[in-house]
Amino acid sequence: MTLNILLKTGHLYVKSDVYGFGVVLVEILTGLRALDTNRPSGRHTLVDWIKPFLSDKRKLKSIMDIRLEGRYPAKAALRIAQLALNCLEPEHRHRPHMREVVATLERIEAAKDKPVEPRARPKRSVPHQNVQQPLQYRSPHHPVLTDGSRGHQYSPHVR
Repeated sequence: MTLNILLKTGHLYVKSDVYGFGVVLVEILTGLRALDTNRPSGRHTLVDWIKPFLSDKRKLKSIMDIRLEGRYPAKAALRIAQLALNCLEPEHRHRPHMREVVATLERIEAAKDKPVEPRARPKRSVPHQNVQQPLQYRSPHHPVLTDGSRGHQYSPHVR
């Protein structure tokens, strides 16, 4: 991560690691890799296209890792997204210090927001032959690949 910043900007600062941490936060929120050439053109680099989604509660919901199935504290997710946005500031002087990042994460954790439980749909009595296969959620951010799997690809090694 730090090497990417050095190569991209030609400069390495104390707060370059803060930027890298912001990228990790975005990866955690979305379940997507920072760089993935399998995504559609213009979306290969996660940070480049994800930033506008991080400051809006409704937009953020659309990019959250679908494997969470909506079971996460929405307020905490928004606070973490805002923290990630602060860490991803293009100008290194405007990024927070790591001690500020840690303090913010501690405040978010201390808030103990309750995870949102998905609403249960009422069950209908339907004859077996008329039961349809459930529709899979499709998001432009989490594309379904030709093999039917989601766009999440993980390498066998630990990150």
